[in-house]
Amino acid sequence: MYKILIKPLFDRTLALILLLLFAPILFILYLLLSVTMGFPVFFAQRRPGIDGKIFTIYKLRTMSDERDEDGELLSDEKRLNGIGKIVRSLSLDELPQLFNVLKGEMSFVGPRPLLIEYLELYSDEQKQRHNVIPGITGWAQVNGRNAISWVKKFELDVYYVKNQSFLLDMKILWLTFLKVVKRSDVSQDGHVTMEKFDGTN
Repeated sequence: MYKILIKPLFDRTLALILLLLFAPILFILYLLLSVTMGFPVFFAQRRPGIDGKIFTIYKLRTMSDERDEDGELLSDEKRLNGIGKIVRSLSLDELPQLFNVLKGEMSFVGPRPLLIEYLELYSDEQKQRHNVIPGITGWAQVNGRNAISWVKKFELDVYYVKNQSFLLDMKILWLTFLKVVKRSDVSQDGHVTMEKFDGTN
């Protein structure tokens, strides 16, 4: 009952309320990012959702398009600075995903939707992360986020899939709030973002 009816209704209702509340903040961020980094302000990318079905995820763009003398993009560390770094550290870049929740493509809680190219790299166990709707936050995000290994992250994702419940979701939402306030585990050691997943031996 919770997974099929209550959770989707809760997700859409809360997403609508938060979109209305955060509309002024989104507008201000839109103006700031457009002035400091130019257009487009929104970042859209195809990601796999439940059962591997592909959808478009929305985020605020936090990295510039700065390139070296050969026309190659600079490293993430060099392209993430100023207002973009602040927006990323406060997780405000995730706000546009409320539209994904409203459309039923995402939930507030679930395994994070990752890159399409990772689909063929998962083990049979890791593929179970796609048995539920992906989330804005998840069990892996409140237990290390980008500061833990891919293997550990997928173990936590699968744990969530097998133990999904109202109480676990509420616990994850509360812990997420604390993580955002403390701005912890935003990046992996030595990196401003998570290194790409290259498969599990």
